[in-house]
Amino acid sequence: MPLHRRSLIAAAAALPIAGAARAQAWPARPVRVVVPFAAGGAADSAARTILPRMAERLSATFVVENRTGAGGSIGGGEVARSAPDGYTLLWDASSHIVNHALLRGLTFDYTTAFLPISQVCTFPQVVAVKQDFPARDLAAFIAAAKARPNTINMGTQGNATAGHLGLARFAREAGIEVQHVPYRGGADAARDLAAGNLDGVFITALSARPVVESGRARFLAVATLQRQANLPEVPTLAESGMPGFDVSEWVGLFAPAGTPAEIAVRLQEALAATLAEAEVRARLDRLGAVPVGNAPAAFARFVTEGRASMATLVREANIRIE
Repeated sequence: MPLHRRSLIAAAAALPIAGAARAQAWPARPVRVVVPFAAGGAADSAARTILPRMAERLSATFVVENRTGAGGSIGGGEVARSAPDGYTLLWDASSHIVNHALLRGLTFDYTTAFLPISQVCTFPQVVAVKQDFPARDLAAFIAAAKARPNTINMGTQGNATAGHLGLARFAREAGIEVQHVPYRGGADAARDLAAGNLDGVFITALSARPVVESGRARFLAVATLQRQANLPEVPTLAESGMPGFDVSEWVGLFAPAGTPAEIAVRLQEALAATLAEAEVRARLDRLGAVPVGNAPAAFARFVTEGRASMATLVREANIRIE
């Protein structure tokens, strides 16, 4: 056999071993974690709560970088173009499974550009109404909306957000028409709810809870499959006649497609262990977040199924970014 051919065969045989060795050596330098949203928001706050503890477990240095704009797609595109070596990660939110159906001119494909590592946490959303709204439960709210179509105004944290998508699905499944009032964040919507300028909101429990606790609003339902431990008295939309209803804000960890599976597993294991810490869970609870930390395969299924259902909802509800 010619020498050069023997050399090529030997080199090819060594490739998997070399790849495994690189994964074992990781992390040998700081890891950049791109958060495609503003500092101080829910996704960013969760990152700065969790990543330092993950870094300790991995003997790593994580550098958080906020790259905002275009619903998270600016930062997403930067990670999509990065080398798949475990040194650039994406800390993305629920817009990850919606942007492909909303944004034109994307320079990357959300369906193929990323390796899902784990869903980090969710931020449950709620239906809440101002204190003097006559409905005391969800059934009465739906009856009122049917009696007065397109007159009840409902605030969300913005166009094409999880709140907007949740409200659209709720209205569609309930057979009602309401006026959607988008804000630049859940806190702004909650402020107008407290002032009585809104009939209701579909926003995160984190944003709505202070208004409810002040006595200026009340919860009607939470948009998750199970009741929340910190809101045990609030029924779910699923148990209120909408089986399977689950539309939450969430945060997940991704890497560029092609990142070694060994690195993904190490990241997920460090994340899951961090989320099990009592101090971390307490801090997340103060953020209104529910920890998840699932395995890469489970998160990949969640992303795939969510992307398909959100695309259908965007099309059927005629949701546009304005």
